[in-house]
Amino acid sequence: MIIGTAGHIDHGKTALVRALTGVDADRLAEEKARGITIELGFAYADLGLPDDPQSPSGRITGFVDVPGHERLIRTMLAGAGGIDFALLVVAADDGVMPQTREHLEILNLLGLSGGVVAMTRADLAGPERRAEVAAGIRTALAGTRLAGARIIEVSALTGEGIDTLRQVLARAGAEMPARAARGPMRLSVDRSFTIAGAGTVVTGTMIAGRVAVGDQVMISPLGLPARVRGIHAQNRKAEEGLAGQRCALNLAGDDVTKDAIRRGDMILAPGLHAPSDRIDVMLKVVASEQKPVTTWLPVHLYSHATEVAARVVPIAGDIAPGKTGLAQLVLERPIAATMGERFVLRDTSATRSIAGGFFIDPRAPARKRGTPERLAWLDAARATEPAPALTRLLQVAPVDLPVFLRDRGLDPASGPELTAETGAVRFGDLALSPDQVQGLRQDLTARLAAFHEANPDLAGLGRERLRLSLTPRLPKEVFLLFLQEEAGAGRLALDGAFLRLPGHQVRLSPEDEALFAQIFPRLQGEERFRPPRVRDFSTEFGVEEKDLRRLMRHSQRLGLTDQIANDHFFARVVVREMVAILRDVAAASADGWITAPAFRDRMQNGRKVAIEILDFFDRHGLTLRRGDLRRLNPHRIDLFD
Repeated sequence: MIIGTAGHIDHGKTALVRALTGVDADRLAEEKARGITIELGFAYADLGLPDDPQSPSGRITGFVDVPGHERLIRTMLAGAGGIDFALLVVAADDGVMPQTREHLEILNLLGLSGGVVAMTRADLAGPERRAEVAAGIRTALAGTRLAGARIIEVSALTGEGIDTLRQVLARAGAEMPARAARGPMRLSVDRSFTIAGAGTVVTGTMIAGRVAVGDQVMISPLGLPARVRGIHAQNRKAEEGLAGQRCALNLAGDDVTKDAIRRGDMILAPGLHAPSDRIDVMLKVVASEQKPVTTWLPVHLYSHATEVAARVVPIAGDIAPGKTGLAQLVLERPIAATMGERFVLRDTSATRSIAGGFFIDPRAPARKRGTPERLAWLDAARATEPAPALTRLLQVAPVDLPVFLRDRGLDPASGPELTAETGAVRFGDLALSPDQVQGLRQDLTARLAAFHEANPDLAGLGRERLRLSLTPRLPKEVFLLFLQEEAGAGRLALDGAFLRLPGHQVRLSPEDEALFAQIFPRLQGEERFRPPRVRDFSTEFGVEEKDLRRLMRHSQRLGLTDQIANDHFFARVVVREMVAILRDVAAASADGWITAPAFRDRMQNGRKVAIEILDFFDRHGLTLRRGDLRRLNPHRIDLFD
């Protein structure tokens, strides 16, 4: 468990941590000289068993000592993002002060509900003063997530209440549910420095997952790969670090230096690296604000140890003080963000907290933020548990499953388990609900049936045209996977770039059938090896050439003709006859090679048409050409049978 102190400057936070752990969390000479905490301080201790503080529990509790000065609130925020339990400190001689309320507001915005209040310097106050301060504390806690938190009177000087506080903290640690150690690791960096003989070291809180010596990691948002050379977890050398622990990682890699890594960076499993500079959020404005949050309001965003300038764009109208609403944060630079993470917004001078909330979508669109479809998607995405969130999102639209898992910090390998739990159907990376798949099938069948009814002379509907007409509209690659499954199930026939229902056959219209009845005999008679050209038929029958070409292409789809050249269609039976002639010519040749003159002479045809026919056979692989000679391909000899 990670415990974070909070409270007004000089209320004894560091002294209290020292009394609990025996460790001085002030680590800078200036801090010791001035008697205040300037940077984050850390201490670690085994607080013992809840009912026996003298017996070690085996659990190491980490303390993050944060500064209380108004000017150092940003440092306090850097430590508050990773804590599990709050230790609010209020001095008995001062009572609740401005930074007490400020820290309490921040803890509330960060969603922290576990905590205890230590009334320090109890040795300086009598019973009446203690009761007065306790009443003020309860008033300050009212309406926050820490309302009802226990107040313990302590003195770091005399030791009063220290054992009681230690027991309360030990019991909280024993009851604290463990953070998810499964899935990809994430560590929020709050310090980066160099140790002689070791190299670059970063410290921070393990937010999720586990990290082991030798692991390959990514420094985000920089996108710098690194290798973990060594680990200290809860201030002890370890082979691995787990979620919920304070860890120091010794990193190695090209360009991995203390100056390259800064507070607020994330050390991630490589698959989670996807920085974002535009995030849709759920935002709650503090009740004490004087004005509503309006479009393009400049703010500073704090999340874990990250601090970045941003602009706020309310999605469904201005958000009044004390109210909650959807908003988009447009960041000055990208950060590593994960769905569900809490954040705080402060004004540009960093003197007051304006609002807080949690991330919903780190891939927020720049346009159409407030459409009904987008609002429905955001409402569904608010669910924090993966299975309910995926179920709700699938009711709105198909879900890119790898992106869903990555943006929620989940293990990519959990995809199959999650789809099975939700009943989702996967086509590649895209997950659809069973209702969406059934709707697609019905829509596809209905559109193809309507197209066949209106166009009986066409082989089918273009694949891309059909994709663009269906809802939901699938990406091309996913749509092809869907079509292949439908074809495999016998519900669809694929014909190149065209799609048709299995029972559909091309039919000529009565007018086309009558015209073709006049043309077809001419393709099979004496002139079958040199039939009239398309434009000749067009002139002879007084038909537009484009209409006649359309008719001949239909006859080809019906298997009645083959287009030998642009202007020449031959009857399919005649093509088979020409294949037989080719075989005879090859058999009569001493070496099996076919010459164009020999083929021309057998058909009693002109050289130009004979070459067109041979080129047609070349294109279909029936003949293999070498210079002016051709040989039959035995593997394609039955192509026109």
